[in-house]
Amino acid sequence: MAMAKSSHHKKEEKIQTMTPPSQRKIAVAVPKTDDGAPPVVHTATVSAPTNIACIKYWGKADSHYNTPINDSLSLTLDQSDLRAVTTASTSPSFDRDRLWLNGSEVPDAATSKRFRACVDGVRALATDKLDPDTKRVVVAKDQWKDMRVHVASYNTFPTAAGLASSAAGYAALVAALVRLFGAKESYPGEFTAIARQGSGSACRSLYGGFVAWRAGGAKPDWSDSIAEQVADEAHWDEVRAVILVVSDAKKETSSTAGMSTSVATSELLAFRAREVVPKRMESIEKAVRAKDFESFGKVTMMDSNQFHATCLDTYPPIFYMNDVSRSVVQMVHRYNEWAGEIRAAYTFDAGPNAVLYTLDKHVVELLALVLRYYPAKSRDLLGEYVNNATLSQKALEFQLDPTLVAAVEKTCRVHENGDVKMVYCTRGGPGPQTLDSSFDVFDFKLE
Repeated sequence: MAMAKSSHHKKEEKIQTMTPPSQRKIAVAVPKTDDGAPPVVHTATVSAPTNIACIKYWGKADSHYNTPINDSLSLTLDQSDLRAVTTASTSPSFDRDRLWLNGSEVPDAATSKRFRACVDGVRALATDKLDPDTKRVVVAKDQWKDMRVHVASYNTFPTAAGLASSAAGYAALVAALVRLFGAKESYPGEFTAIARQGSGSACRSLYGGFVAWRAGGAKPDWSDSIAEQVADEAHWDEVRAVILVVSDAKKETSSTAGMSTSVATSELLAFRAREVVPKRMESIEKAVRAKDFESFGKVTMMDSNQFHATCLDTYPPIFYMNDVSRSVVQMVHRYNEWAGEIRAAYTFDAGPNAVLYTLDKHVVELLALVLRYYPAKSRDLLGEYVNNATLSQKALEFQLDPTLVAAVEKTCRVHENGDVKMVYCTRGGPGPQTLDSSFDVFDFKLE
């Protein structure tokens, strides 16, 4: 069967050096053409990162365009462990659009508003596909609209548990479609505007490093609601993230449902968007550019607290954090008070999982603190509990200052095994990466 990788901008041609997945590929039967020839299937596969917001997005200004009531800012995380991998394929032989998520086909995906917005939005920006050797037009840009698409995607981390899996998923979808159709933006940031129609925070995952999502609203079509890179992943390379997966279960209240209720009932949310967030965005962007962790950490923690305060101010209230989450907050504050400076900064998205930002020089100490109060079941299982074996071994060997332990234990206790399911140690990273054919999720077979 003829397979073809889509063309795209050369500056985006980054092949990620990751190990191809070992799970079974999705087998899809494709009929021969009317003249009996093997079908031509055009394919592109990418990986895309998750991002964790420091200034939170919560509340839609326009549900049709999926735009926010306030600006937000996040750090795009490295894709070594946390990523979505998506294969997008198209062929004249496909009879309908289809979508698979984590190995299972999604019924009626072709009529999903979010899926259609991404597929149709990117396809409208398609260009001619050229043979790389002869430069002959293989697919004219007007022909793409007559072909159906098959998309398969999987996450390497818990879905819908508050780790921005939808952001990674829709960013990967848009990035794969861009490469498949050779799409080109008609204005800067247009791809991010398409991605946010799939999932709001997905627009931020199309860039690496620290990324702002501008709320927009000056234009009637909300085309100014786009993501902008504040600083790339190399700018502040010392920043690290320690993620405590408190729950890998699907959350009870989805972000979409929670936002809708908050906008309708929380007066605090409206005040936050109007009066608080603009000042915090100015402060945190300044801190990022200056590599000022003290200011960055304080604003990040305050904004996380206020976000969850708006959830409590919602009627009926929404509870995303749990007792374990709140204990992490206490631990971090005791740690910072002991240190006499902000060495760690917590943030919680719409879920109980904690993301602790720190600097490289403090990450071993912070992880040692985490392992003391949220231990693995045993040392033998540490490799399954912490994703970074080298760092976890250093943390085990690290001797915590007795005065730090005494300070933390004024409000914290050693938790039961299982209160934290897993710990990821990661850092900032780049945006979507083009993968070679060994990563393709589909295995197309002649019918």
